Amino acid sequence: MKKVKKIYIFLFGAIIGVINGFFGGGGGMVVVPLLNKMFGLEQKKAQATALFVILPISLVSTIVYMSFHSIDFQNGWPVILGIIAGGVIGACLLNKLKNNIIKGIFIFFMFLGGIAMLIW
Repeated sequence: MKKVKKIYIFLFGAIIGVINGFFGGGGGMVVVPLLNKMFGLEQKKAQATALFVILPISLVSTIVYMSFHSIDFQNGWPVILGIIAGGVIGACLLNKLKNNIIKGIFIFFMFLGGIAMLIW
């Protein structure tokens, strides 16, 4: 890998880390298009790689939030259990669907999330 490309990957990683740390998640919405368009990964690999990349960022952010006592554990645990179940289902579906269908679903949920943020 070229040195310049590694620098870009590092800089984009730092930006994504700030986004994830600031918003408490959501970095995948930036990582997936970046990996897909700028680095040429197919949709499935971009989404799977985004999950792999977001995990350590989320762990570090969680530790920082815990140090500031900013986590509501009582409401967080049921959400964690739901996310784990949904994550398993989503990962299984990701491996069964075609790239263009996955991309369409990704776009739909990004659009839906944007509309929800405008409304609420």
